[in-house]
Amino acid sequence: MENIRFYKEEEQGDLDFAKKLASLGDIYINDAFSCSHRNHASITGIAKFLPSAAGLLLESEIDNLEKILSTPKSPFVSIVGGAKISTKLDLLYHLITKSDLLVLGGGMANSFLKAKGYDVGNSLYEEDLIDKAIDLINKSEQNHCKLILPIDVVVSRSVNDPDFRIISPDDILADEMILDIGPKTIQLILQELLHAKTLVWNGPMGAFEFKPYDLGTINLAKHVAQLTKNKQLTSVAGGGDIVSALTMSELIDDFSYVSTAGGAFLEWLEGKGLCGIEALKK
Repeated sequence: MENIRFYKEEEQGDLDFAKKLASLGDIYINDAFSCSHRNHASITGIAKFLPSAAGLLLESEIDNLEKILSTPKSPFVSIVGGAKISTKLDLLYHLITKSDLLVLGGGMANSFLKAKGYDVGNSLYEEDLIDKAIDLINKSEQNHCKLILPIDVVVSRSVNDPDFRIISPDDILADEMILDIGPKTIQLILQELLHAKTLVWNGPMGAFEFKPYDLGTINLAKHVAQLTKNKQLTSVAGGGDIVSALTMSELIDDFSYVSTAGGAFLEWLEGKGLCGIEALKK
């Protein structure tokens, strides 16, 4: 067969197409957690026409996430990074109702710094979501979820510029951009993690693809890995970018569990049912 995504009917969730696929087999097994949030013909459609079940990898993923995160031991810490608030709004609103502490880094933290009145210079931020950032700050207080934003940052004129400064968010120049969290921020997070029992991490703390702007993510990950190995912390990481960072730093095996799923992991964290898994129950 050709790659299933080359058929437009696949992403349309076309039931006639799903029936044709079902005609090729006797039993349907879904072993793709990473695709289980998609209402596609091969994910939700085939299950309408064949006896269906979860594969062992899918079962393992759900079992681990359920065991660790359905009733997490407190204090429960969430670390969320990445470029934009817009892709993780639902996640942030959900996590502030579940977490004792929410740590924000990466480009999305810039919008929160801007919302708090800092001039972020030439940094990536989302002007149209400043009101959402303010609302999230207020809701975190209402839900007694402590919010940590960078108290020092690594700035440069571009990701390819080897010259950088580590400064307070007060001191960013107009032509500089925030590319990583600074050492004081890392120490602040680590002090909080000493008391934590469960941690979930999605998204890097900076432009980790470009050295030396990987240090915030990697140094923080090293400490999380050590706390995990010492059995002081149960740690879960997921989403493509953070998995890449942990793989690069050879720390992926030191976390309690790492999910290689992207969108499906995010939707699961948001408390949403995954349509591909629901289809197996019918």
